[in-house]
Amino acid sequence: MGIFSKIDRYHGSDESANLMNMEEFGIPKRSLFTETEILSLRHKITITDEYDNVCYYAETKFPSLHDKTEIYDASGNHIAHFERKLFSIHQRHFVNMTGGCDFELSTEILHIVKDIINIEGLGWQIRGNVLGLNFQIYDSADNVIAVIAQKMLSLHDRYCIDIYMPEYEREIVTILITLQHIIRDRQASASSGSSSSSSSSK
Repeated sequence: MGIFSKIDRYHGSDESANLMNMEEFGIPKRSLFTETEILSLRHKITITDEYDNVCYYAETKFPSLHDKTEIYDASGNHIAHFERKLFSIHQRHFVNMTGGCDFELSTEILHIVKDIINIEGLGWQIRGNVLGLNFQIYDSADNVIAVIAQKMLSLHDRYCIDIYMPEYEREIVTILITLQHIIRDRQASASSGSSSSSSSSK
């Protein structure tokens, strides 16, 4: 079990599921892991299983004002497309699943520590802890679908996801990657605001 297992819910591919997850939700059906390539002109996220086999990957066009991103399985089959909506007080991303449904991630505002992101079109919801880097996906009946955790102190922006409803794996992977983009955008906005504030005070 990882050194931060009592702080966040992250676990590596060579570790068993996080103890807090198992105590609260039971043993996950499957776990996947993501790693973001750095120093790349095409923002790329790779999703692997517990044996480090590539299961999915995502690529974002650069530059892309709308953050247009494509997701593929290991064989190169297109899984999903998502993009960011501009000029919205909420963080909103539109998702189109290949051969499936369309849905939208919309962040509720006025939450200081806890994050709530509605997944409109599926009736699901992401509930998160920004400080602990932990997020859970729930269905409309309040059943847990998956638990997401970000690794602390990682240069490659690593996440793990424990899946409790594997029949929704492709939707879950797409939501995870979209959530990573939402968090990245928020961090960039906070950094930009901090830099502007520092400059104006000089």
